[in-house]
Amino acid sequence: MIFSKIVALPVAAALFSVASAAPSANANATLSSRATTFSNMLLIILENTNFAPAYADPNLKSFANSGIIYNNWLAYGHPSQPNYIAMTSGSANGVTTDASVTIDVQNIADLLEAKGLTWKSYQENWPGPCYTGTSSGPYYRKHNPFISYKNIQTNPTRCAKIVDASKLATDISSGTTPTFAWYTPNLNNDGHDTGVTFAGNWLKNFLATTPVLTTFDVVMVTFDENAGASPNKVYTAIAGKKVTTAGVTDSTALNHFSLLKTLENNFGLGNLGKSDVTATPFTF
Repeated sequence: MIFSKIVALPVAAALFSVASAAPSANANATLSSRATTFSNMLLIILENTNFAPAYADPNLKSFANSGIIYNNWLAYGHPSQPNYIAMTSGSANGVTTDASVTIDVQNIADLLEAKGLTWKSYQENWPGPCYTGTSSGPYYRKHNPFISYKNIQTNPTRCAKIVDASKLATDISSGTTPTFAWYTPNLNNDGHDTGVTFAGNWLKNFLATTPVLTTFDVVMVTFDENAGASPNKVYTAIAGKKVTTAGVTDSTALNHFSLLKTLENNFGLGNLGKSDVTATPFTF
């Protein structure tokens, strides 16, 4: 099915018009009745912002108000890379810095492929096939965990699933989006070198020009880590085709491993045998 900007713009406009509205009456409703069944998911990772200023940004607040904000979501730690590794493999696996690493461990891509499901990592300013360098312009390897897994890095077929972010629009148009889509904006668009206002504006424009909200059942926006506050609480919110409630605040204690747990439960993937096993899944 082909989507055009003519279709996408009203959807985005509807999304961001929610910002001026008060949260819905069911904001504090019982959350246990919400289903957590979806066929695909897009995850967008932003950078290094405490919860309060992220939620105060008008564009990020608008996105949250269009669906669900998880206001008790903790990142794994500091600096960036351990969070990215933890979110995809259930553990930081000894990674404590942003230096390039190659890790021989099982990861979420393995679980998905074992069930015949698909994944893809969309990286802004991706240099090219199986690139293992530390950086290239505003692309940084530390924000692309999949290239650090040995069983992906050394397999041309698998590392071909790491693509330039411009391919997302093509995949949407051709109806070939994966079950699990990971999206890393570049160092400017994710707010790392520019701040949360820039990142919020980028998100608004991205949603206005790329019809992800009408393509994916769940679109999650989160941050890898906060700016140093304790606890390491980060903005995390979802919207999408299957997120039918708006203005909901969920205060369940969740963390980056909750992403893995939810994917594992939803698709019957089994688990990675690490912190994902005991994590609490998010619901909607």
